[in-house]
Amino acid sequence: MSTSDTFAADGADLGPAIETVRANHPRGPFRAALFDFDGTLSLIRRGWQDVMIPMMVRHLAETGTSETAEQIRAVVEDFVARLTGRQTIYQMIQLAEDVRKRGGTAREPLEYKHEYHELLWRQVGERVENLRTGAVKPDELAVPGSRALLAALGGRGIALYLASGTDLKYVQDEVDVLGMTEFFAPHIYGALDDYQKFSKAMIIERILGDMNVAGSEVIGFGDGYVEIEEVKRVGGLAIGVATNEETCRGVNQWKRRRLIEAGADIIVGDYRELGNLLETVGIA
Repeated sequence: MSTSDTFAADGADLGPAIETVRANHPRGPFRAALFDFDGTLSLIRRGWQDVMIPMMVRHLAETGTSETAEQIRAVVEDFVARLTGRQTIYQMIQLAEDVRKRGGTAREPLEYKHEYHELLWRQVGERVENLRTGAVKPDELAVPGSRALLAALGGRGIALYLASGTDLKYVQDEVDVLGMTEFFAPHIYGALDDYQKFSKAMIIERILGDMNVAGSEVIGFGDGYVEIEEVKRVGGLAIGVATNEETCRGVNQWKRRRLIEAGADIIVGDYRELGNLLETVGIA
């Protein structure tokens, strides 16, 4: 079942704006909402895969493996996608493991992570500065409808939590330049160098404990496996956000398929159809 199809300017069907994958999904009442950040609310780090994947392919090729570049890339794309939503360090742990598997000498995962951040910051840093100076408006680098969704949920008394696999210091800064701190403070969480002290599962357990809510009273929004799987694990409603980050129109079918595999109850491309979305999930 789906509602409200979206169309491109030329009339081409871009698929449903809201796709109900599992009709028997929880319908609240909801007392807490957990959001991923990159690709779910923020587009500041749009294109991060185009930085991470080539870096990893290069390191694996340097081991002297007999695999072709295309074969290495397929391996990397698979584990990067599988680990999206977890802290970045887990992708780097996998990289180190794959380097050793090919007979290479692996660096510490934290070193790989720092290298990746330095490469990514060359494009992300400019976007953040443009937001800070006002050269770019926050809505230009946010998933369409994000602020309206946050305001609607918060206005209904739903506590908002943000948990990102990106390092906390970057998340806090990027939430701020997008003008979203007011919706989440003090519940903004991100990756730590001591990575065992943070996970999205931990944040969900904190929500359940601190607010004394049942899992079915939690609604989660995310574009990666992890937040979808963890929200479903406690019996909550999982909304997969399959944003086409380049065009901000329609649904990215690659993301959609993987979010459905992870257990998403509903798929959206963005939050433009806010009224229909709230009605679909049972929020009056």
